[in-house]
Amino acid sequence: MPKEHILIVDDEEDILELIRFNLLREGYSVTAAGNGEDAIKVLRNEKIDLMILDLMLPGIDGLEVTRQIKNTPQLPEIPVIMLTAKGEEADVVTGLELGADDYISKPFSPRILLARVRTILRRKTLLNQKESKNDHHTQTRQITLFGILIDSGRYKVEIDGSPVDLTYSEFNILLALARRPGWVFTRQQIMDAVRGDNYVVTERSIDVQIVGLRKKLGDHGKYIETVRGIGYRFKEDT
Repeated sequence: MPKEHILIVDDEEDILELIRFNLLREGYSVTAAGNGEDAIKVLRNEKIDLMILDLMLPGIDGLEVTRQIKNTPQLPEIPVIMLTAKGEEADVVTGLELGADDYISKPFSPRILLARVRTILRRKTLLNQKESKNDHHTQTRQITLFGILIDSGRYKVEIDGSPVDLTYSEFNILLALARRPGWVFTRQQIMDAVRGDNYVVTERSIDVQIVGLRKKLGDHGKYIETVRGIGYRFKEDT
């Protein structure tokens, strides 16, 4: 069975070759592009399963590439791992809010990058399988992770069979994170999932909600992980 097709976008030839070498060694099919314009052309003409995208590119930068592929109906839904330099924290937040799936900072370990690639491709496969099983019901009513049962139909949470009393916001924050374990959510993305895109919220209010949620989950609160400077994620159940 052929491996997935990955597009690498970076204007530094040595980084392109480093990533390409490691991906090819793992059996992936690889296409490389040195700028955002060429990346868009590849995405329009080839079937790409995942893109590794540098944010600092000549011409169209990585954020604009992400914006275009996420806002163009003709382009398929493609997972994006952003490559970032130190000090680009604000760009990471913007990229995640535009729809990127993960990020890794330069300099990086090829082993860690490969682990991120495998995780996102596995997640994509599992999500596609769930969607095909559920047809019109793409959001699963019940989620169970690490002994936490979340029932979205009855607004009920149990830990090892014992009920947990959550507020409306706490429940929906937990549900949003648990539906995509391993995904990094910015604070604004969390509130968009709970209240809608136009709800104005401060970062501090999200942090307060998370503190309360972790406290009510007790020992299981550790599965809500802080991604420093970015936001939060629910630990992936491997």
